[in-house]
Amino acid sequence: MNFPHQYNVIARAGATGDVTLASGTLQELASNVPAQFGGPGNQWSPEDLLTAAVADCFILSFRAIAGASKFSFESLEVAVEGTLDRVEREMLFTGFRINATLGIPAGADAERAKKLLEKAEQTCLITNSLKSEVHLECTVNQA
Repeated sequence: MNFPHQYNVIARAGATGDVTLASGTLQELASNVPAQFGGPGNQWSPEDLLTAAVADCFILSFRAIAGASKFSFESLEVAVEGTLDRVEREMLFTGFRINATLGIPAGADAERAKKLLEKAEQTCLITNSLKSEVHLECTVNQA
């Protein structure tokens, strides 16, 4: 894996309406202003996409860590709440609360599972790239 990596996205829009996001062979995605800013609220917004990136990165980081650690799990659900606030006349995300619920097989080590979840939070490249605070809450459910 050679660094640096480059990620390219093209955004296209007219004077009004949706923004179309495209990247290589990926399926195009429509975006618009969120309802909180007077938008339609029925499409992904940049704010939703950033929050989704935190959730997605957390899951993919955990998968990689669990795989490298030979730790089997059955399911992982991650709910992320991103907080956008005004700080010194600037709007910015001030924090992300990650609520991870991990399902593990009967007999699996729940304490080890929690440590791997914490490691995923520490190594997630998206949250590591943000200046916002990140808080992780874990729940481990054993079958």
